[in-house]
Amino acid sequence: MAISPTLKNMLLSFFFFHALLLSFITVSGRPAFFNQDFKVTWSPWHIRPVEGGNAIQLMLDRNSGCGFASKYKYMYGRVSMKIKLIAGDSAGTVTAFYMNSDTDNVRDELDFEFLGNRSGQPYTVQTNIYSHGQGNREQRVNLWFDPSADYHTYTIMWNHHQVVFYVDEVPIRVYRNNEARGIPYPKSQPMGVYSTLWEADNWATRGGLEKIDWSKAPFFAYYKDFDIEGCPVPGPAACPSNPRNWWEGSAYQQLSPAEALRYHWAVKNHMVYDYCTDKSRYPVTPPECMPGM
Repeated sequence: MAISPTLKNMLLSFFFFHALLLSFITVSGRPAFFNQDFKVTWSPWHIRPVEGGNAIQLMLDRNSGCGFASKYKYMYGRVSMKIKLIAGDSAGTVTAFYMNSDTDNVRDELDFEFLGNRSGQPYTVQTNIYSHGQGNREQRVNLWFDPSADYHTYTIMWNHHQVVFYVDEVPIRVYRNNEARGIPYPKSQPMGVYSTLWEADNWATRGGLEKIDWSKAPFFAYYKDFDIEGCPVPGPAACPSNPRNWWEGSAYQQLSPAEALRYHWAVKNHMVYDYCTDKSRYPVTPPECMPGM
């Protein structure tokens, strides 16, 4: 059946408007501001602005640690912040930056945990991934610089294809979406952005052998340059599935060749623990650790 010119123009106008609408159901990138985008969740007297209000100081002492969280949850996107970790003897402390669905036993979670050290020892960053309540996927990398001397950028990139953890411009962990092969992938629950500073000397440093030295307290960590680019929840329902979101683009569906080189360098030279190769915990290799995954 032939389509009249008028009807054809109406259909073209409809599809153009629909495409235009989809292009706006994204979240444009903008810097996040602490007072606007975050809230203190734990020990407000231990968190204060510093550096003329451009940074936030978190404090840990014998009485308490502290923490903050985003006011919104997000479904896919990129979250980053610059952090300067505890200087000197930080054994037994954990500074954390993570995303969490806050849904108890079926939670999804993407973790950066910075494990304190004795003076002169390298700082270790532990990453972990929970999907559909299944976790215990720890990897540990020794940082190749002193993260207490200056700020460094830590980033979580999360899209339909992969989760990537970055230290500055170096990917240190990649978790691919292999749900088609029966491996859980976080895709159905929005997650908030959290950070905490707390005492964990029963496991944080050398498996708990190194205890916190309270004579060195209080301990301080610093945060600034918050950046959240994602689909806020509550927000437009079509946003998370919109293929026009920049983080779903082809450039972010896998590591670039340059990123892959940096990733393999970090794994080869600085990874000190990988659950995939821990036969005492996993006599049978977890399926997501098999070659090609």
